[in-house]
Amino acid sequence: MDTTPKPATPAVLEQHAHARATLPFHDERDFEQARRGFLGGVDPCVIQGAGGRVVWDNDSYAFVDGEAPSTVHPSLWRQSTLVAMQGLFEVVPGIYQVRGLDLSNMTIVEGDTGVLVIDPLISTETAAAALALYREHRGERPVTAVLYTHSHVDHFGGVRGVVDQADVDSGRVPVIAPEGFMEHAVVENVYAGPAMSRRAGYMYGAALPRDVHGQVGAGLGQTTSVGTVTLIPPSLDITETGQEVVVDGIRMVFQLTPGTEAPAEMHFLLPDHRALCLAENATHTLHNILTLRGAVVRDAHAWSSYLTEALDLFGDEADVAFASHHWPTWGNDEVREYVALQRDLYGYLHDQTLRMLNQGLTGEEIAEAFEMPPALEQAWHARGYYGSVSHNVKAVYQRYLGWYTGNPSQLWKHPPEAAATRYVEFMGGADAVVEKARATYDAGDLRWTAEVLNHVVFAQPDHEAASELLADTYEQLGYLAENGTWRDVYLSGAYELRHGSFGTPAGTGSPDMVAALTAAQLLDSLAISVDGPRAWDLDLRLDWEVTDTGQTFRILLRNGVLTYSTAYQGDIAPLVLRGPRLAFAAMAATGAPAEGIEVEGDVTVLHSLASILVRPNPDFAIVTP
Repeated sequence: MDTTPKPATPAVLEQHAHARATLPFHDERDFEQARRGFLGGVDPCVIQGAGGRVVWDNDSYAFVDGEAPSTVHPSLWRQSTLVAMQGLFEVVPGIYQVRGLDLSNMTIVEGDTGVLVIDPLISTETAAAALALYREHRGERPVTAVLYTHSHVDHFGGVRGVVDQADVDSGRVPVIAPEGFMEHAVVENVYAGPAMSRRAGYMYGAALPRDVHGQVGAGLGQTTSVGTVTLIPPSLDITETGQEVVVDGIRMVFQLTPGTEAPAEMHFLLPDHRALCLAENATHTLHNILTLRGAVVRDAHAWSSYLTEALDLFGDEADVAFASHHWPTWGNDEVREYVALQRDLYGYLHDQTLRMLNQGLTGEEIAEAFEMPPALEQAWHARGYYGSVSHNVKAVYQRYLGWYTGNPSQLWKHPPEAAATRYVEFMGGADAVVEKARATYDAGDLRWTAEVLNHVVFAQPDHEAASELLADTYEQLGYLAENGTWRDVYLSGAYELRHGSFGTPAGTGSPDMVAALTAAQLLDSLAISVDGPRAWDLDLRLDWEVTDTGQTFRILLRNGVLTYSTAYQGDIAPLVLRGPRLAFAAMAATGAPAEGIEVEGDVTVLHSLASILVRPNPDFAIVTP
């Protein structure tokens, strides 16, 4: 197969020209704001981890400069040019942001004796580098508090790069987070973590070259760092809107926003600075109602409503708004207009999708017909660089009506491989389909070309001509995409067709994440690992006395289902285990007694349980059967 990148086709160039002609490229205020307050950068901006492994390389985006090349949507190129800027920036005196050292921003607020660190990035290595950059320009202030705005890993994973566990345990450094943070942070990254991580490799273009034919940025940030992910549990929960906290002389007034961009999320005002932090609910892009890596569908109506509430609570008191990504917005009038447009963005997506689904349109039909109002269409911060109108509309539809469209033909479809074989046979065989697909490719109908060639590849994975043309088609669709993650997904599909699977470059199931699981969550994660058919005939019963929490669980495996209860049982199970949470996790995985676990009774129960547990597959196929 020819693996050389292809030039953009005339159809792609035509649509790029249309974007240049219709979008407000004359408006360069974002460039002024993204550069405002610059104090200095990291040179070279290459951050290494253990053994010299590169975990972040912002210099690899040096090519993102000047006019957009033919192989990148000009609007996405503009966004990537802005997001690739790195360094330490003053938001207002006393508030500083480090941008361009990870997918997210680290914000630092100076207190009486030290600093509050907000959202310490994904990796300890990048977080430590960000704090060092701050100290280079502002002096050696100690960290006196840490704040997580929400429960996604790019806002807490680097925490051990800025603070020690001992300082948190002693009470010297409080860790502040919204109510429900730990539950959602752990569940998202462990329960479905392996599948999310594999799909995230596509979403962020992890295996793609950094060049005009490859990964140019993900819209929200350039990409994710791949260093050490950690987690220190919060020591101070924010439990209600209006709650005020003072740490190291820094006053904060909070607004809880659950069920928005994250299940546990919050805004807060720094009244002494007249600065409003909007977490990830108002950034310089349309965000995701359902991210392409997979997640629980978010509530666009709640998202919009909480932005209205933020205006009501804080609109008169904020002269600057900053977020966990991108650059701030300055000026009270400008802040109010920016938040209002972001509010209208999510409200319009929600309300109009509901209006159209109630007229009988399916998610795909709504996405195709959906039009944004001119004010949103022309606002750069409402463009779909990370989320898109197309997949967000389908997510709203999914939240209310699920996967079924109501059409009986969709109720019991063949799975992809079986359907593909039938499609190809109906269409005259693989060779005939490929020949017809070449014509639609040349005509610029790339979406249809991808659909029919996908059937050929799933029916005959060894059909080289189909795989090669499908890779070329995905490549052109990537060039066409304004959305950074769409581009990455298409180009990653082309990469795997040409080079084979790149697997899962970075996972989220770190030791800190596993250590944060409650005993019940450990058992839930164990239940997810049961190979049901192999366990149908097993009837197992054991008790686990959790010595570090005082709980006792009766664990049952029947009918291929692992369940548990903390209710008093009135009898003793054939096997009793006594020990702490983490020792139990290690023992369940191996089936052998672990250090720190006392075993009483029939140990073959444990062997039988371990025999039907399966590990996730981090390299499952995506573009092939």
